Amino acid sequence: MAEHYPIELTPPDIAPFKAGNTGVDYVHVLDSGHPGPTVMVQALTHGNEFCGAIALAHLLREGVTPARGKLIVAFANVAAYARFDFDDPDASRCIDEDYNRVWADDVLLGARDSVELRRARELRPFVDRADFLLDLHSMHEPCRPIMVCGQVDKNVQFARQIGVPADLLIDTGHPAGLRMIERGGFGDPASPRRALLIECGQHWERRAADVAIDTLMRFLSIVGTVDRLWAKKRLWLAPPDRQRVIRVTEAVVARSMDFRFLVPIEGLGIVARAGTPIAQDGDHVWRAPCDDTVLVMPSLRHLRPGNTQVRLGRYD
Repeated sequence: MAEHYPIELTPPDIAPFKAGNTGVDYVHVLDSGHPGPTVMVQALTHGNEFCGAIALAHLLREGVTPARGKLIVAFANVAAYARFDFDDPDASRCIDEDYNRVWADDVLLGARDSVELRRARELRPFVDRADFLLDLHSMHEPCRPIMVCGQVDKNVQFARQIGVPADLLIDTGHPAGLRMIERGGFGDPASPRRALLIECGQHWERRAADVAIDTLMRFLSIVGTVDRLWAKKRLWLAPPDRQRVIRVTEAVVARSMDFRFLVPIEGLGIVARAGTPIAQDGDHVWRAPCDDTVLVMPSLRHLRPGNTQVRLGRYD
């Protein structure tokens, strides 16, 4: 039996949501009949991150009716989620590859094949028509919530409108491939399209589901998809007193299975002194690039060559 953090959440039964109205399993489009933006919310980008699925199931069971525009509700990597195992929950993250690294056209429209690519190709038309997108995630290690704003400041401004969580992240992307929130206009500073990815907390902690539901309601309210009073009645958590931006300066990518950390790892932990050795792989040592370097989502649970084990950042 693999070691893992306690599972405090019950994986939701999403079978009732398989038959949507789009011809694509687990994808629903709700049309208000009134002019407005097309808004997409997605969960299960990774099959073991089910706090987002709890939030989308909650939304659909609440009988959400868009006030304007269209709302796309999508459960993404359902094949990986279907094999969730309480004894080895990390194994259901994906089947063949990371669904959130395949969103560049040369990959999506290329000849390569995988379970995740097939699913991304099914969902691409919905992603490409969305004006606003929220992707609901969680993290390997315990950490307070983080809003990942991609690489463009326009998404930081958007996250400030939503008002949660306290920590907003501008990063450098992933060397392994393009994420959904960076696809097309989402990653173009000049485009009006906006996309955010919320890391709600550790995968299976109870509070992660609360964060997912609360963030979802605030997002839908801000973009005007739902009535603000309807959303306000369904808010679960108090917003932070302030929001701060972390800018990633470097992604620490494992070169081999000999990668190791040289400092205690803690989500959003601080390394006080510039130059402090943080991690080592063979002869290569990564050092803190500045005083008060922030450790963004450090983890050894998915150690493999080419994987980002931590991002190094600084608070604005």
